[in-house]
Amino acid sequence: MEGPKHRGDVSPPTDWEPRSPAVLQNYGAVCDQMRLECPVAFSEYLGWSLFRHEDICRVLKDPATFSNVVSAHLAVPNGMDPPLHTKYRRIIEPYFSAARMERFEPVCREVAVRCVESLPSNGEVDLSENFARKFALDVQCAFAGWPTEVRDRLQLWMAENHRATLAGDREASSRSATEFAVYVTELLAQRRIEPQDDVTTRLLTETVDGRLLTDDEIVSILRNWTVGELGTIASAVGILVHYLCQDQVLQARLRRRPEELSVAIEEILRLDAPLLSNRRKVLRCVKIGERELEPGARVALMWGSANRDESVFCEAAQLRLERSQDQNLLYGAGIHVCPGAPLARLELRVVLECLLAGTVKLKLSHQQVPIRALYPAAGFATLPIVVERCQTPDERVDRSLFPSGG
Repeated sequence: MEGPKHRGDVSPPTDWEPRSPAVLQNYGAVCDQMRLECPVAFSEYLGWSLFRHEDICRVLKDPATFSNVVSAHLAVPNGMDPPLHTKYRRIIEPYFSAARMERFEPVCREVAVRCVESLPSNGEVDLSENFARKFALDVQCAFAGWPTEVRDRLQLWMAENHRATLAGDREASSRSATEFAVYVTELLAQRRIEPQDDVTTRLLTETVDGRLLTDDEIVSILRNWTVGELGTIASAVGILVHYLCQDQVLQARLRRRPEELSVAIEEILRLDAPLLSNRRKVLRCVKIGERELEPGARVALMWGSANRDESVFCEAAQLRLERSQDQNLLYGAGIHVCPGAPLARLELRVVLECLLAGTVKLKLSHQQVPIRALYPAAGFATLPIVVERCQTPDERVDRSLFPSGG
């Protein structure tokens, strides 16, 4: 579709409505259609949406044209451009090193086992509410070194933030962010008095340009990790379990071959994205496809569409465990590739290992149907499934089958 330049206050014509019921009911199929028919599309809600893998990779590799500074709030380091981004990124990356992930794995496994053991012995459960979100909250507290009583406050904060986002209520979003900042600032004050061997205390010792990080900078880092962790991990767990409930053959295969879990997770989440889009802002005139974008234009990168692009992934709509994941944009690409990807991969592998080890079968409920989360959230708002737990020693999967590494 060809479009003219659009200057000043004149908006381009609307190409799609990302929050219309028709789109929300079948988001993947709509994105597939948009990628073929209108790969650079305008909407008042998102600005310009990019659906092709090639176009999204172009944006990811050109931070000089497409800025990550899209929020009025401090966002360290994901809401920064070079060279500032580079300074803070160097601080962040070591927190997700292979050595630290290896040390955290036993803690992560303990959290996952507790969550599995909280499931009914045999019966129906809303996996989204009673497992996926619970695991995301508990494992985030464990990683950050936060006390367990923080969990309820985080849960309330995330629910309030989600409601504000859905309603487009900027005032409520700002209020929610302030509440989070106040709490973390109080926690930092406690850590200064009584240091702990945890991530939060270590952040108090980090420096940039020869000075210690400010409380505002640390709050921003922890907010970024918390929002990213809670939302996407919970969504990803729901998506993965839903897929395995639908594909009993694959579920049985992964019970027998847990060493295939890592690649299966990447492939399932390629098909069904736990994070639907990400934002950029145009810094200079640029042409993408047949559309010309002006400085200041908003751009939404549609991850789920890019990862289903037939020009990149052969038989893109099919799950292929033998498929190379080199082009999978699950964790982004370029200088802003997700620094927490090693942690996310660890958590998802471990929680599925434990879930499959602690159950005989997972299947969708015959009484209730899953309800998809509303955009911009991904995954499932509710996911009613039937759990068949291990009852005898013969039914239990030998935990020694599970590799200790990723």
